[in-house]
Amino acid sequence: METLDKITIGEYVAKDFRTAAIFSKYGIDFCCRGNRTIEEATKKKDTDTKAIMEQINAVLATNNNNTIDFNSWPLDLLVDYIEKTHHRYVEEKTQVLLPFLNKLCKVHGANHPELFEINELFIGCSGELAQHMKKEELILFPFIKKMVKASLSDELITQPHFGTVENPIAMMMHEHDAEGERFRKIAQLTNNYTPGPDACNTYRVTYAMLEEFEQDLHKHIHLENNILFPKAAKLERLFLPKQ
Repeated sequence: METLDKITIGEYVAKDFRTAAIFSKYGIDFCCRGNRTIEEATKKKDTDTKAIMEQINAVLATNNNNTIDFNSWPLDLLVDYIEKTHHRYVEEKTQVLLPFLNKLCKVHGANHPELFEINELFIGCSGELAQHMKKEELILFPFIKKMVKASLSDELITQPHFGTVENPIAMMMHEHDAEGERFRKIAQLTNNYTPGPDACNTYRVTYAMLEEFEQDLHKHIHLENNILFPKAAKLERLFLPKQ
């Protein structure tokens, strides 16, 4: 059995993504705040940590051939997966959600003023995520791939202009926190994506898409914060020359 005081939430989810559902069930952030232990995460909550651990250990004790072991992937493969799966998802879904939310404000805004705040929050999210992903695709991801290539050929690489990979990683994690908080507000304003009795089909579809968007964002951030970034920092320490 695992112990509460040593393993972080992010490490559990990196080991087996099925544990993410358990943390979500208890309202524990496994992506942006995955660097905490279960005990730390539940300290201010009325939560049964023993029950959480029993459920986690039960999941870890069972095999699931449908679970992808991202933790075992080479970093360059993981980078490509994140970019082609999650970055593309964000780009495609924002183009659908933005006009849907705008329409809801026009049609239902008089009776549901919270829609205007939800719309503004998502507009901010889409803009910030677009810039965030470009920084990853143009700066951070290419350097991670460069390190992987150097490690395979046992070569040294020169120090990048940003000093150490931990600098852009810190910036990306800060931006992850901001978007995580933004979506917590959206979830609260939508009553956890529950449309009211007067909701039309567009209303219901938009809320369902927002919920799916948040779930994808959680997995996206988890793969970076809990797997890609720590391993990239470790790789840099191994293959960059000492300064």
